[in-house]
Amino acid sequence: MAVTAMTVAAQNGGVNRADMNLNVSPGEDFYEYAGGGWMAANPLKPEYSSYGVFDDLAENNRKQLRDLFAELATQRHERGSVGQKVTDLYAMAMDSVRLNAEGATPLKADLAAIAAWKRKGGDLTAFIAREHLANGNPFFGIGVETDLKNSDMNVMWLSAGTTGLPDRDYYLNTDADSRKIQQQYRDYLEKMFMLAAGYKKKDAKVAATTIYDIEYKFAQAKLDRAAARDYTKLYNLRTVADLQRDYPAIDWQRYFDLMGVKNLTTIILTEPAVMEVANGLMSTLTDRQLRDYVTGELITGNTGYLSDEIGEASFDFYGRTLSGQKERRPRWKRALGIPNGLLGEAVGEMYVQRYFAGESKQRMMQLITALRKSLAQHIASLTWMSDTTKVNALVKLNSFTVKIGYPDKWRDYSGLTVDPSLPLYENIKAARVFETRRNLDKCGKPVDKDEWGMTPQTVNAYYNPTTNEICFPAAILQPPFFDVNADDATNYGAIGVVIGHEMTHGFDDQGRNFDAAGNMTDWWTEGDAARFTEAAEKLAALFDQLIVVGDQHANGHLTLGENIADQGGLRIAFDAFRQTQQFKAGKEVDGFTPAQRFYLSYGRIWAENNTDEAIYQQTKSDPHSIGRYRVNATLRNIDTFFEAFGIREGDKMWLAPEQRAIIW
Repeated sequence: MAVTAMTVAAQNGGVNRADMNLNVSPGEDFYEYAGGGWMAANPLKPEYSSYGVFDDLAENNRKQLRDLFAELATQRHERGSVGQKVTDLYAMAMDSVRLNAEGATPLKADLAAIAAWKRKGGDLTAFIAREHLANGNPFFGIGVETDLKNSDMNVMWLSAGTTGLPDRDYYLNTDADSRKIQQQYRDYLEKMFMLAAGYKKKDAKVAATTIYDIEYKFAQAKLDRAAARDYTKLYNLRTVADLQRDYPAIDWQRYFDLMGVKNLTTIILTEPAVMEVANGLMSTLTDRQLRDYVTGELITGNTGYLSDEIGEASFDFYGRTLSGQKERRPRWKRALGIPNGLLGEAVGEMYVQRYFAGESKQRMMQLITALRKSLAQHIASLTWMSDTTKVNALVKLNSFTVKIGYPDKWRDYSGLTVDPSLPLYENIKAARVFETRRNLDKCGKPVDKDEWGMTPQTVNAYYNPTTNEICFPAAILQPPFFDVNADDATNYGAIGVVIGHEMTHGFDDQGRNFDAAGNMTDWWTEGDAARFTEAAEKLAALFDQLIVVGDQHANGHLTLGENIADQGGLRIAFDAFRQTQQFKAGKEVDGFTPAQRFYLSYGRIWAENNTDEAIYQQTKSDPHSIGRYRVNATLRNIDTFFEAFGIREGDKMWLAPEQRAIIW
């Protein structure tokens, strides 16, 4: 549940007029007013489908990591050390001559193993387990996560129905544009079979149709993304015996044994209807169809580790067609992502040592204390919540675990071998096996609540309901989100709102279903739950009315949790800011009052440029609203925003008090 630089003019203390568009009235379009200058100065780069302030900061982080990797490359590293692994992975990914010479050859052994499989005399259970361990998740996938109803323990989760398009609606929609994309996807799959597996065109077309038809059946059975936000619909407890009775296409006990999971008795199945489809397919597909499907999973999951021809074909569909990107990212950025992804915390440890200012932690704790106090006051003053539920809400708030910067205990990668004499693909596969086994080994064991869900070099933040924790990695604790030299207005309007946002996630439409211990349980009175739902539905309806691109409306229910958190974060952070000396003094800086600087800081961090394709894809598949509406639609519910800029009835930003949706 997660909620990412720019040069800051020192004389403006964090808010820079150059980032604004002063030709637009704040009452007309505050998003453009606060960030229009930044958007004009940062047009969409060809390698991006969306580029905003978060991306700008992430770009700076990539350059820092590139410098770090370049320095590592000049040093001698003992075999098996983190330095050797990072350096060799990056060098292999940068070696275009070798990758292009190898082409799809690194897949040859795995492709041959798939091609040799036959149902008669074959072992479907072992066949699927082999793929799941190292290559992908045909038909279904497993993973160990926290038990939502016993947050101290890890349990096995089972989900079915992977698809190659971003959302089920891409398969189910029947308009002309959707049909065009569906055909382009089949064309892409056909090309992949010819390039990477050596299929003839006729056979490749048949294989592409097979995959599309399988994924279409999965899409038909899947919950839509808004419905899937309801954890109670995803928490379906089953025994291994239940699986064998209901989905007998494979031998489940043997499957788990082959995956290295011993003595398993129960699992949590996310969507039984999709698993039923998967079981039917595993039972009825012909040998050729099953081999083609698994082959497709192998190829499409590894296009980034093979030749430029294969990578470019993948980008042509996923980048150009689906996202509107014009160019692939430079090789060094793609290469950087491999060690950064596979050895995330090892890279993070080096990143923190070199780039993270330790004093940021102390200042962040001060801000978090102020925000926690503000949210407590909001909860205590709610008119729609009973005293009984307020007590439970305050207990939960006071139980928040706070993680800032980096973990106290770093992940151990000593069990992973990186061998530069082998192709990049083989090293990626070894890393997958290592990570899969690391995850599955947690099954039935206590949850490690010191573990982080993000690396320190990630420009983001998150709230985890099962650990009841808020986390702020080192990479987001930089301008424009956080600046130890900026005024309170700037910091409260940026990182302060991010803090409040993550705190509010504990009380959004999903987080509110978990108690202080992180267990999914109903701690609300019936009346309080009804009043919360009424307010939440009002907020969802406000977003449902918005047109994002073409005739596509926003999805107020898919984005409800993030919209609640944005609104709550703003209200909580502003009230905390009221207690500062800067706000009380009321002195203008560069012509703006403290309150105005707070909201300008917030508006600026969501500035972004997007392709139409990216906006459409985000609206279909992402629980976050686009930046424009994270600013304009959210602020229209905030009375102190109207007061700060003198916005009145008749202004486009105005929303009548009775229409505003206020929750926290």
